[in-house]
Amino acid sequence: MSASTAKRVLKIEAEGILQLAKKAGRSFDKAVQLILESKGRVVVTGMGKSGLVSQKIAATLSSTGTPSLFLSPAEALHGDLGKAAKRDIVLALSNSGETDELKTLLPLLKRMGCKIILFTGNVHSAMARMSDVIVDVGVKKEACPLRLAPTASTTAALAMGDALAVALMEAQGFTEKDFALFHPAGELGRRLHMKVADIMRKGSQVPRVSQDASFPSIVREINAKKVGSTCVLGKGRVLKGIIVDGDLRRAMLKNPDVRHWNAENLRTPHPAVVSPESSLAQALQLMEDKAIYQLIVVDPKKRPVGLVHLHDLLGRGRIKIV
Repeated sequence: MSASTAKRVLKIEAEGILQLAKKAGRSFDKAVQLILESKGRVVVTGMGKSGLVSQKIAATLSSTGTPSLFLSPAEALHGDLGKAAKRDIVLALSNSGETDELKTLLPLLKRMGCKIILFTGNVHSAMARMSDVIVDVGVKKEACPLRLAPTASTTAALAMGDALAVALMEAQGFTEKDFALFHPAGELGRRLHMKVADIMRKGSQVPRVSQDASFPSIVREINAKKVGSTCVLGKGRVLKGIIVDGDLRRAMLKNPDVRHWNAENLRTPHPAVVSPESSLAQALQLMEDKAIYQLIVVDPKKRPVGLVHLHDLLGRGRIKIV
């Protein structure tokens, strides 16, 4: 019974979000343009559950290059109105469009010179008449069986807030470096600020064999360095390929007589490589794209200078990043 309820709720909320794709038209474009042209911040406001969603939207906007803050309508009417300024854009959230505190607050903000963007499920409401831009985030029904608790409607408003943040990111050319600037701590900061050179395995820690290395010597090198692979080097110590554990298993299944196998015929040529100056985020993305667990770090002459394993990137390998 519980699982069926969960499926029903998730289906209703998913349908609510999908409906928004048809509504993100000219009004959404106007909202984006209004914010881009503003010299101030985005002040996000809402009461109750909409207030909680407003806080998340404000946080997402701020972390993605659009200065923003949350303003509680109740507190604004008792002194916090001073948080808003003339050049700010106000993003108000109200599914009904008839929230009393917001109906009192919006005229005061407009009098200060703020422009109003409204996320609402009622485009003909009193708040809609007070707003400069109205973005329809209405849903056909709530997931709550009593149709009382905000469920699908708050999910839809949150999704539209994310869409707004991403649209502004793209319009402002917000980059990975900008993101790193706003996220200096924690796992995000570590991945974005640190370079591959900071954590890569170096020197004798990097497994290496020559192109004519025998099967037993390849096994010994992979086993000794404990990363599940080895670089294959040619003349001038230039990278000629990689051999991973799976290559050895497949070779033995094909022909158990290991005398027939050496690094030259076992190697995978042109392996994925990364520069020492690449960020950890870039290295992780390359691993995900290639579905691999290690990357060879090379210099401009394609000579291996290091190796980085997935566990190193995630901070759980031999090299622990705190």
